[in-house]
Amino acid sequence: MGRGDKKSRRGKIANRSFGARRPRKIKRRPTVEEKIDIKKKK
Repeated sequence: MGRGDKKSRRGKIANRSFGARRPRKIKRRPTVEEKIDIKKKK
């Protein structure tokens, strides 16, 4: 267990991969309603 283990979080970081143990951060796009609200405030 550790850096060499492909299933552990440390192993994923060392191997520069992603999976269930180390999910990617999701870039959330603003919704249409949020865009309309932003335009109205200006």
